[in-house]
Amino acid sequence: MVQDSPSRSGDPEHPEPRRDDLTTEETPPGTARATSRNPYRDVLSLPGAWRFSAAALVARLPMSMVGIGTILMIQGIYGQYALAGRVAAALVVAQAIVSPQIARLVDRTGQRAVMLPMLAATTLGLGGLILCAVLRAPEWTLYVFAALTGGTSGSYGSMVRARWTHVVPDARRLHTAYSLESALDELVFVVGPVLATVLATSVSPSAGLLVPLVAAVVGGLWFLSQRATEPPVVVPEAGVKQRSAMRSTGMVVLAVIFVAMGIVFGATDVSTIAFAEEQGQKGAAGVILAVFAMGSLISGLVYGARHWVSPLWRRFVLGILALAAGVSLFFFVTSVPVLAAVMFVTGFAIAPTLINGNNLVQNLVAPNQLTEGLAWVGTSLGVGVSIGSSVAGSRVDAGGAHAGFEVVVAAAVLAVVLVLAALRSLRRSADREDVAPAH
Repeated sequence: MVQDSPSRSGDPEHPEPRRDDLTTEETPPGTARATSRNPYRDVLSLPGAWRFSAAALVARLPMSMVGIGTILMIQGIYGQYALAGRVAAALVVAQAIVSPQIARLVDRTGQRAVMLPMLAATTLGLGGLILCAVLRAPEWTLYVFAALTGGTSGSYGSMVRARWTHVVPDARRLHTAYSLESALDELVFVVGPVLATVLATSVSPSAGLLVPLVAAVVGGLWFLSQRATEPPVVVPEAGVKQRSAMRSTGMVVLAVIFVAMGIVFGATDVSTIAFAEEQGQKGAAGVILAVFAMGSLISGLVYGARHWVSPLWRRFVLGILALAAGVSLFFFVTSVPVLAAVMFVTGFAIAPTLINGNNLVQNLVAPNQLTEGLAWVGTSLGVGVSIGSSVAGSRVDAGGAHAGFEVVVAAAVLAVVLVLAALRSLRRSADREDVAPAH
């Protein structure tokens, strides 16, 4: 999953080798060594690090709340699940199409310059969506504001990882920093859906979107106000055409694998809700999904706390295989407690696999395309979630929760087939691994 020919200095299609977290070699001369036994404390003690990481955590809260909050609000006010699904889909599709383009502009122009006007548009879109729903405005207005919200959201997950790449002086701590952000992603998905559901069902249908609206504004402004840690803009060479990060064959393959993983996650969400309802415990669905994310959160923190000596490509492949093995156990689930236990264990395969996938992006794109590359894999995951939710929903309607689990397993098998087909090029990633600092 890397470009076949060796890198050449000054060629944007073949960037210089960059850092990877797989080495056992010594830290480069002049690089400060970690002084804390806690690797997370060590990276967060870097100048400005905890502030931009905390701000990005707040700014990312909407990504786990807006989708489910939109469905709950539309269904609660209009009484139509179908309409709710269409409006949520409009938001997701707009984000999938536009987010990588925003990220590409961020790489060329800078995070603050691009995202401040985008944040204003997102605020307008989400606020307009809430207002139109509360006033029971015509259906087309919901689509307009949903698309505006999704199309201007950007990807704070990719931007915060780009900041870590800028401020972290060595490969080992970059691995820890990426692991921390993946764990925080899971924390968002532990808290967000439960919070949105409680607010929408206990306060008002629109309350589930008010919190992500505030979080987007507060977190976004806090993050973008921190200029000292913003990555510098890489000025393109005169006369050199800047091509998309997706012109890399490896990025295309990685994105397709992430789509398959997203289908697993989206289908799992829908099938879990259906299974809990079949068992007469629909309220337990949120807890089960939180347990799923909690397993991933724990594994992400543990995984990032140590430095691995095995090749990155091998760990990525093993993660996909472990995820497929875990979800295959869904066929044998007969009760809510058993499902929760299986999902907790299966969740341990998620965060390390996502961490390794994000790390692979660094070997596949030029330095001035990092935000775009990270945004593409994040978008691919989101597209997969949307596909998985839709397909599993149809299968659940036709054959019950276990029919939805069949979609989960089929998507996991697809991911395994894709990653094994790309195994040869994944092995070549070792040729791109390097411990030299990027500064």
